[in-house]
Amino acid sequence: MSARGNPIKGYSHVPVLCDEAIFYLNIKKGGRYVDGTFGMGGYASRILEAANCELFAIDRDPAVFPTALSLSQKYGKKFVPLQGCFGNMDKLLFKHGIQKVDSIVLDLGVSSIQLDDPSRGFSFRYDGPLDMRMGQCGLTAGEVVNSMAEQDLADIIYSLGEERHSRRVSRAIVEARGNHPISSTGALANIIRQVVPHKKHSKGIDPATRTFQALRIYVNDELGELDRGLAAAEKLLKPGGRLAIVAFHSLEDRRVKNFFNERQGKKIGRSRYLPPEADNSKIPSFSVITKRPIRPSEAEEEKNPRARSARLRVAERTSAPPWSGLI
Repeated sequence: MSARGNPIKGYSHVPVLCDEAIFYLNIKKGGRYVDGTFGMGGYASRILEAANCELFAIDRDPAVFPTALSLSQKYGKKFVPLQGCFGNMDKLLFKHGIQKVDSIVLDLGVSSIQLDDPSRGFSFRYDGPLDMRMGQCGLTAGEVVNSMAEQDLADIIYSLGEERHSRRVSRAIVEARGNHPISSTGALANIIRQVVPHKKHSKGIDPATRTFQALRIYVNDELGELDRGLAAAEKLLKPGGRLAIVAFHSLEDRRVKNFFNERQGKKIGRSRYLPPEADNSKIPSFSVITKRPIRPSEAEEEKNPRARSARLRVAERTSAPPWSGLI
């Protein structure tokens, strides 16, 4: 999970892989950049400090905009906050007359302002309402847990949480809600802990972690948002522009990896046992900069445990037309 932004009263923050991401963004004077996941402004501040440039910062969460206001007061017209989803970044920028940008950064996951606020319901470390909505609109996690069919719930927990005991968890949830609605993070976590053996999980990982991840991803359509964001970035980036993405779990990282590989002309194999094939039908729209994902140093992991699962991948836009516009 991500912890991004600058320290503000009541919240802690350590931006993950920030130095590495800023280096690869290749920020220059007069450039135009996008922070698609503004959060608490960690990446945004570093970009604006790196050069005399223009930055568009996007976030779906209204709670981040007091922080955005402070940056607006400091940087003036160089900083433009936009409320919305980064999957719509091309449309959001087009409204401002912006057709192309120099680089884009996405820090996926949950920001500190969301994760550390019990009322948002993202973490079982605190007992709070089962919400988990990043944009504070749409279905809550509580509504999903208390209304979804058992098999559908199991499918979500398995596919989005990679929880091997998904059927056992969904069955326990349905049985519990039959007695009374599951309304808090603590109540849900306790239900899961009763049916998922702790010894089956890696050391230090709570048995409820995977189910909570699955619900959060589902409620916020995070994988769909990532797919839309990748396609939008492909349209917006100038030739030579960089796309830097920090992912925090395998579902996100695999999607980014596959997108970059496909867009540089490497077709994903039909089977894990078959070698990938080159796609000669389109001109590569990206060139991968980081052949392997960049991981946090031991020092960063020790300082910020949330950084342990982070992976940074970077690709550079070619001059080819965007594939997303050709499909």
